[in-house]
Amino acid sequence: MTTSEERKINGVAGSAPREASRADQLLSSELPAVARAHIRLARKTFEPGMVDRGLRIAQKWVGASWIDACTRNLRRIHGFDRVGAFDPAKSYVCVANHRSFFDLYVVTAYLVKHGLLPHRLLFPVRSTFFYESAAGMVVNGAMSFFAMYPPLFRERRLAHLNVASLDEIGRLLSGPGVFVGLHPEGTRGKDDDPYALLPARSGVGRIIHQSGATVIPVFINGLGNGLAKQVAGNFTGKGEPINVVFGAPVDFGDLRDRPASPRVFKQVSESSLEAVRRLGEEERALRANAT
Repeated sequence: MTTSEERKINGVAGSAPREASRADQLLSSELPAVARAHIRLARKTFEPGMVDRGLRIAQKWVGASWIDACTRNLRRIHGFDRVGAFDPAKSYVCVANHRSFFDLYVVTAYLVKHGLLPHRLLFPVRSTFFYESAAGMVVNGAMSFFAMYPPLFRERRLAHLNVASLDEIGRLLSGPGVFVGLHPEGTRGKDDDPYALLPARSGVGRIIHQSGATVIPVFINGLGNGLAKQVAGNFTGKGEPINVVFGAPVDFGDLRDRPASPRVFKQVSESSLEAVRRLGEEERALRANAT
């Protein structure tokens, strides 16, 4: 029996209890009380029941609706037939390039609004503001319906907690009905070339390797970082076209069967980013042919 087959039977690489234990480190006393309260609340919403069901409904009819309305006049979808239907009993990882604050929100809003994705959404977010203030908790709950979870930490003294955050994502992916959006680059590309991707970071590879979740690559181009300008361009029709190119699930070969190590995590992340890069070349051709 291969390691991949064992994952299907035993969960996240047979290590879900260990990951759950490490994920509990997110409640470290090193964090402000408001951050610990926010983490407890966000975790609670992922437990099966009325709250989880209610947030899924809100993500579709409120969150996805306004994002869809504010981008659909510019948005063009390509290649979705390569993805196939999403299984509600499985969990997925979506890997995408990172140029705008809004990349993954636009991708998932299309999927949710059009009834293609019944899953609970999850986007790891920097802890600054969202997990270090009461206002951040309100914004996360009222605007994303607790999709912005778990927190990632920039402060050096808290950097060791990022491993706990990665394991928390793996813990949630080991269950059914979760869709996690991740950027292998780790941060936004800020130069003038949208096709020049930053080097892949190993954190995404760790999540993918340990979770065994199906990985869907996406390349998106055309979004800006100014919300008001982006929305205005959609309604005037003068904004830049937004191309969203979906690819088939990533084939990692035997990488997922190899023992966990930083090197393997890096290779998995690089493989996922390479799939995104190839979609970028497709998007480049689509954009050129449209002019």
